[in-house]
Amino acid sequence: MHFSKPLLGLGLLVAVPLSAAAATYNVGPGRQYTQLTTFFNSVNLAPGDIVEVDGNATYAGNIVVGDDDSGTEASPVTIRWRRVAGATRPLLSGGAHTIKFQQSNHIVFEGFEVTGGTSSCIFSEAHNATVRDVYVHDCPSHGILGADQNSGAFTLEYSEIARSGQGDRRHAIYMQSDEVAYPDTVFRMRYNYVHSATGGVLVRVRHQRAEIHYNWIEGSDLHEVELIGPDCETQKSGWNADLRREDAELVGNVIIHRSTSRSGNALRIGGDLNGRNQGRTRLVNNTIVLDRSGSANAVLVQLGQGSLEMHNNVVYQPASGSAPNIVRENPASNVDTPYCGPQSREPWSDGRKVSGSNNWVQTAAAMVPAEWTGTLRGTDPMFVDLAQRNLRPRAGSPLLNAGNNTPPAPAAFPFPSPQLLPAFDPPLRAKLAIGDEHARLMLESRIDVGAFEQFDIDQQADPIRVNGSQPLIPPRPTGAAAQPPTASQPALTTSDATTTTPARDRPRWRQSPVNRYRRGIVRP
Repeated sequence: MHFSKPLLGLGLLVAVPLSAAAATYNVGPGRQYTQLTTFFNSVNLAPGDIVEVDGNATYAGNIVVGDDDSGTEASPVTIRWRRVAGATRPLLSGGAHTIKFQQSNHIVFEGFEVTGGTSSCIFSEAHNATVRDVYVHDCPSHGILGADQNSGAFTLEYSEIARSGQGDRRHAIYMQSDEVAYPDTVFRMRYNYVHSATGGVLVRVRHQRAEIHYNWIEGSDLHEVELIGPDCETQKSGWNADLRREDAELVGNVIIHRSTSRSGNALRIGGDLNGRNQGRTRLVNNTIVLDRSGSANAVLVQLGQGSLEMHNNVVYQPASGSAPNIVRENPASNVDTPYCGPQSREPWSDGRKVSGSNNWVQTAAAMVPAEWTGTLRGTDPMFVDLAQRNLRPRAGSPLLNAGNNTPPAPAAFPFPSPQLLPAFDPPLRAKLAIGDEHARLMLESRIDVGAFEQFDIDQQADPIRVNGSQPLIPPRPTGAAAQPPTASQPALTTSDATTTTPARDRPRWRQSPVNRYRRGIVRP
C-alpha cells in the first residue's frame, strides 16, 4: 500500500507493510480529491503509479509533484488525462508555477491544458521528465522552464506551446540541465508546434545535449531558437565551463522568423554574457523562412560557439530585393565581456569551424560559408504555397532530389551519434496527436532539400516500425555511424504490378491533413 504524507510525517511508515503493486488514483469533481494540489499534498506516489485526472474541469495552479512522488526509469509515475468520449482536457490554471516537478524524477505528464502561471506554466526540477500531448498557452512568463540545478533528461513531444514569454528573459521554452548532478543527459524535443511568442525566445536551450527533431517553430519575439551554455552564475559547486560541452542537433524542422521579431535572427548560437556552449551544432534538412523585409540572419554566431555543420537545409527570404545573411558572425567588438566563465568575446570558442553540403540559398544571399560544398542557389525554392505555409516543394522545384543522402561528418569536429537524415515530417502548423507523426517518404534515390519531401506518406499501407526512445546520450560509435531510418521507399507500382509509375508523377493528395489516411506507427 502507499502512504499519505500526513502518516509519513507521524512516523508510521514502519507500522504498515509495503506492497509492490502499483496503484491508480482518480482526481476530479465528485471524487475524494477534487484538486491536484490537495492530492499531491496528501499522497505519496510510488514507481508505476498512475494518476488519472478528469476532464471538463479546471484545477488550481501551484501544483507541486515532490521528490516523494518519483518513479524509476523502468516504472515511471504517470499523471494523465482520463480520456472519455466528449470530455475536454483537464485545465490547470494560474499559480506561480502552475505545475512543478520538484525533484520528482522519472515522471510522465500527459494530456493537459496548462495556462496562466506567473513564473512558469510547467517547471521541471527533475530528471527524466516526459511532457507529452499538452497544450501550454498564454503564460505571462515562461511557458516550460527547466531548473539550473537538479534537472536532467527532459522530453517534450506531441505538444503545442503558444503565446508565452515576456521581455528579453522569459521564454516559451527554456531548458537547462545540471551537469554535475545529471551528466550526459538529453533534452529531446519532437513533433511539437511552438509559436506566437509574447516575449523572449521560442526555444532557448542551455542543456548539455539537445535533439530538436521534427518541430514547427514560428513567430518569436527575439529568436526562434537560441543554443547557448549553462548560466555560469547559478551552477552547483564542482561545475566549470569546461566540464561538459553543449551540443545541439536540429533535424527536419520548420523555422519561420516573422517581422514581429525584434532581433532579425532565426537562430542564435554560441553564448550570452552568462554562458557559452563551446559545442557542436548540426542542422540537417530544416526549412528556414525569413518572412520579413530588410536585414535578416538565418544563423547568428556569437560568444563561444564550437562548430557549425549544415546539410540539406533551405533558407529563403521571400520579400522583394532580399539578401539574407546565412551565417553571420557577431564580432568581439560588438559584444560586452561575459559576466563569468571564459572572458573571450570572440564568436568561436576555438576558431571558426564550419562545414556543410547541399544547402539551398538565394542567389543574392550573403555570408554563405565558403566551407560548404554542393551549395544550390536560385531565386525561388518553389514551395507549394508559401502564403498558406504549405512548404513542400512542388513539381519543378530545385529542392527535389537535390539533397545529400550521406552528409559527411567533419573529421575535425564530428557531431556525436547524429541522426544522419530525417525519418519523419514535422507537424503541419498544428498540434499532433500521439502517434500521428508521418514517416518521411523518400520516393526516389535522393532526399529532397528541406523539411519535407514533395509528397506525404498518405497512400502507403504498411506500418513503419520505429525504435523507442531513451533520454540518455547514446554511446559514441566505434566504427562507421549507424544509418538511421529514412523511410526510403521504391517507386510506386500499378495495380497489375507489371509496370511502375514514376514517383514524381504520382497524384498529389487532395484532402486536408486532418482527413488524410494516417499510416500506423508500430513500436516494439
